[in-house]
Amino acid sequence: MDIKNSELFKNQCYINGSWVNADDGSTSNIVNPANSKQLGTVPNCGSNEALKAIKAAKEAYKVWSKTDAKQRSSVLKNLHRLMLEHQEDLARIITHEGGKPLSESMGEIAYAASFFEWFSEEAKRVYGDVIPGHQQDRRTLVIKQPIGVVGCITPWNFPSAMLARKIAPAIAVGCTVVAKPAPETPYSATAMAYLSELAGIPKGVFNVVTGDAEKIGSVMTTHKEVKKITFTGSTAVGKQLLKQSADTVKKVSLELGGHAPFIVFEDANLEDAVDGALIAKYRNSGQTCVCANRIYVQSSIYDDFSKRFTEKASQLVVGDGLAESTQQGPLISEDAMKKASAHVEDAKNKGATIATGGNPHSLGGLFFEPTVLTGVSDEMLIAQEETFGPVAPIFSFDSEKEVLERANNTPYGLAAYFYTSDLGKSWRVSEQLDYGMVGLNTGIISTEMAPFGGIKESGIGREGSKYGVDDYLEMKYISLAGIEE
Repeated sequence: MDIKNSELFKNQCYINGSWVNADDGSTSNIVNPANSKQLGTVPNCGSNEALKAIKAAKEAYKVWSKTDAKQRSSVLKNLHRLMLEHQEDLARIITHEGGKPLSESMGEIAYAASFFEWFSEEAKRVYGDVIPGHQQDRRTLVIKQPIGVVGCITPWNFPSAMLARKIAPAIAVGCTVVAKPAPETPYSATAMAYLSELAGIPKGVFNVVTGDAEKIGSVMTTHKEVKKITFTGSTAVGKQLLKQSADTVKKVSLELGGHAPFIVFEDANLEDAVDGALIAKYRNSGQTCVCANRIYVQSSIYDDFSKRFTEKASQLVVGDGLAESTQQGPLISEDAMKKASAHVEDAKNKGATIATGGNPHSLGGLFFEPTVLTGVSDEMLIAQEETFGPVAPIFSFDSEKEVLERANNTPYGLAAYFYTSDLGKSWRVSEQLDYGMVGLNTGIISTEMAPFGGIKESGIGREGSKYGVDDYLEMKYISLAGIEE
């Protein structure tokens, strides 16, 4: 990789403060999706290595959970600083292994680092309560304590940010972590582990195990010493992890799939809505859980919006993420290409019009054209499934009541967006959208200061903000008797 600090590129796992290989020496190949060239290998670990990491995390927890909050805060601040110092190298790693444009990767590193800063401050603010007693000789105390060893499973589309969003609050409150990064993008996780060591995080507090997702995940979800599972990924896998965690009654946080509506009312600022939709749809080639999947435009402005949106989408520059001009990189896999093509073909067969794009890109490989579909209807596959690709379907609607019913008609409830200049409508629609997050007159909602997460089949729990530590804490009630003389 063309990075300044070669130490950031690690092709081993990080367990108990040591860089190790799989017990049997087996490895997995990691390729750049932009050119299919091999970047390197990582250990193909399984149950044995996962057990070693859990044991290390359990031993480290005995000390780390008793470390004072100020010290935990200090090392997280160090990690925040180190990530920003190595921002370009870390961004290049993301682009090499995941394909996204370098400008987006730079933004992701800044976003990831922000969680270490935020939770370094929250580490010192885990407060309890003294509750008025129910008897004269009693006092009621409530304290919060770290839950224990955390099993952390992260996706490929934001390999640094999703990991930071989980391990920062866990480490901040005194938990220890065993992380399993996505098989497509392990190097972002191992680079973070390298920097965590430089930041002063003790051995065993943060462990990274690459390899067999099924075997490692099975150990994490069934091991009695793992007290919490946190996962970002597909709804299907999230449901499976929830089932596997049931026998040991683990605390589980899930950030799962979405099917985000993007609603444009006739009173909206049209140019702002077009720009917001472009960002919400095509960021990371449409491969984000909060991407705009269904763009609903009021019928009176449908043609005008579609024309402006299509014109700008058609001008997006597709290419290798390392090229300065690139605005859209490759998709992550052949399966992603097939799904995008299938959604386009299904929509076309059912009467939709391809306003631009619609095909694999002339660059070949895993590149797909930025695509806009008009005349889309609710019975089409793209209206019912998350595409996870650069395909924007534009639906028409007539009334507020109608669009709310259609927008909410999904088992998912992660993110939603809408544009309006009407104050009353702003409140009504925000409250009636069945989603955990709503972007009002904006296509970007992510920040470390806000609670990120969904409802319905899009997840359990929240990440980021002051609420982000709650899932890594247990509440304990202490009844003190014998106060009276």
